[in-house]
Amino acid sequence: MTSIRPARDADMGAVADLWHEGWHDGHAGHVPGGLTAARTLAAFHERTPPRVADTTVAVADDGSLQGFVMVVDDEVEQLFVARSARGAGVAEDLLAEAERQVAATGHETAWLAVVVGNVRARRFYERCGWADRGDLPYEVAAGDQTFVSPCRRYEKPVRRTPSGADSNSGIVPRTHR
Repeated sequence: MTSIRPARDADMGAVADLWHEGWHDGHAGHVPGGLTAARTLAAFHERTPPRVADTTVAVADDGSLQGFVMVVDDEVEQLFVARSARGAGVAEDLLAEAERQVAATGHETAWLAVVVGNVRARRFYERCGWADRGDLPYEVAAGDQTFVSPCRRYEKPVRRTPSGADSNSGIVPRTHR
């Protein structure tokens, strides 16, 4: 079973490892080569700890990280699942939690960027009700350089919560087999 909960400082090393692995699985060959070269494991370990407040994790009963999602305002900024957990419903659970968080902050629509060549991710978002809204040249900083990744912008209407509660309040751990 997998539980969904807000990330803790102690999770962020495993988040960095998974982010590095998942980012290269989905982006290698689809983004500028300089960006791929800049996305080292050390770079992910440097950029991950400050993101703890933006991060929700999926954790197995044995404590292993199964996936994570990062949400900033109305953007589902990062969503990655461990290779061993792909196809088990973890991504769907994390995406549903991200949609809930976007709605809880008062936004009516969530959005995300998907690199054009990541067909697997694009199909996943479409199956989950997200709509492709067109080209999005997405600026990405890596070290002292800025790159433009060819992406597609996906959007999905999300419901507002009546209270407009804080995005991390009231998370009830969900389980998935």
